[in-house]
Amino acid sequence: MIGYLAMRPSRDIRTASNQLTTQEWWSNRRKDFQLVVSRFVLDECLAGDPIAAQDRLAFLDGVPLLAVTPEIEQLADAIMKSLQIPQKAALDAFHISISAVHGVEFLLTWNCKHIANPENRSKIDSVCRAFGFEPPTICTPFDLLGTDSNE
Repeated sequence: MIGYLAMRPSRDIRTASNQLTTQEWWSNRRKDFQLVVSRFVLDECLAGDPIAAQDRLAFLDGVPLLAVTPEIEQLADAIMKSLQIPQKAALDAFHISISAVHGVEFLLTWNCKHIANPENRSKIDSVCRAFGFEPPTICTPFDLLGTDSNE
């Protein structure tokens, strides 16, 4: 999600829409939530061009960092197995896992392949609860924009 805030405007209509939605959520709704970030998000933000990485990290300045615990890796492994996530996409399972272990209410993402995929929801919920954790509500910024009372 942070990538959409920091990247240049896209010509791809879907990406441009996600960028605008993310910017709107960040400007209008971010203050309504207690933001936290994981080491896994920071690692993703640091990848690639160093200047772009600094732009991404600037959005996270002052956001509390969640601690990594042994339970997070165990839960992530179980989520990977349940969803059949390939090793190259292991971070997807870690995003879910760290959110569940720390009791994060909402996991905000545009990753709809493994994370915000409605077909995976029941499996994610089952695995998290089997490990004794309540799963986060996984959604996109669009889902949390709210509605205008004048509409």
